[in-house]
Amino acid sequence: MNETASYRASSILDTWVNHDWSDGLQLESVDDFTEIHVQTRNSIYEITAIDGFAREVLVRGGRFFPERTLAHLAGSSLGCGFLKLGGIYVGFSLEFVTSEETIITTRIRSIRVYTPPDPIENEARSHRRFHKTL
Repeated sequence: MNETASYRASSILDTWVNHDWSDGLQLESVDDFTEIHVQTRNSIYEITAIDGFAREVLVRGGRFFPERTLAHLAGSSLGCGFLKLGGIYVGFSLEFVTSEETIITTRIRSIRVYTPPDPIENEARSHRRFHKTL
């Protein structure tokens, strides 16, 4: 008896492991207070990294986050059981965990990262700007 099984490519571990992870980012790689704007098929999410290593964020956007909400960014998935922990990647859905529930977004279309200004450099610039030479 010949039986054929079909599987989604995303559900095969080798496909997942060998995926080119260049079209996105890992939350622990950004500075705290970095703003990340994520456009999904249905919504725009404004994500502020609070603690990238702990994957703690503030998120606003979509119907589940009308105001900034503290959440844990579990990561990105294709809905097949694999999760790229702490990852935000184009073509994948984001998974947020709040104190009340888990929210899974529609697939990501684009990601924009806004790095916070360096407070030491800003202070140095303001000193240069207002410094008088006698």
